[in-house]
Amino acid sequence: MTDPIAFTSASARYRLPMLFAGQTQKEFFVNEAHALTDALLHPAIEGEADSPPTKPREGECWLVGPAASGSWTGHSGRLASFQAGAWLFIEPRDGLKVLDRARGQEIRFRGGWVRAERVAAPTGGATIDAEARTAIAQLVAALVDGGILAES
Repeated sequence: MTDPIAFTSASARYRLPMLFAGQTQKEFFVNEAHALTDALLHPAIEGEADSPPTKPREGECWLVGPAASGSWTGHSGRLASFQAGAWLFIEPRDGLKVLDRARGQEIRFRGGWVRAERVAAPTGGATIDAEARTAIAQLVAALVDGGILAES
């Protein structure tokens, strides 16, 4: 006879709580799963900070900075989402993309948070090609409009 199927109490990637037959107080597990899903579905952060805002709005989300303090201590690099009057921390996984509203830029997680850096406009040189510089400026503007590069 084969071994019975073993279920874990949470999903593998984002630790969404699972429900089981006969489980008591299912609303706690369902509500936690919904809060995590709410934070991870098309995630957008207000910005990056080391300490929580004094009066966060319900659903507000931040990237916890490297010098986390206050109620964010020990959660550096995680997403902090204010849900039901408390901070819910989400450990990112490779492939997670987040819109940073403060910078107007998409960032992604690949072993750490990665931001595309703005390239410097060409200067100097023996021959100045105005058309090439205009094309480069248009490409940079398109990358900013697409959220790949920061606005400033």
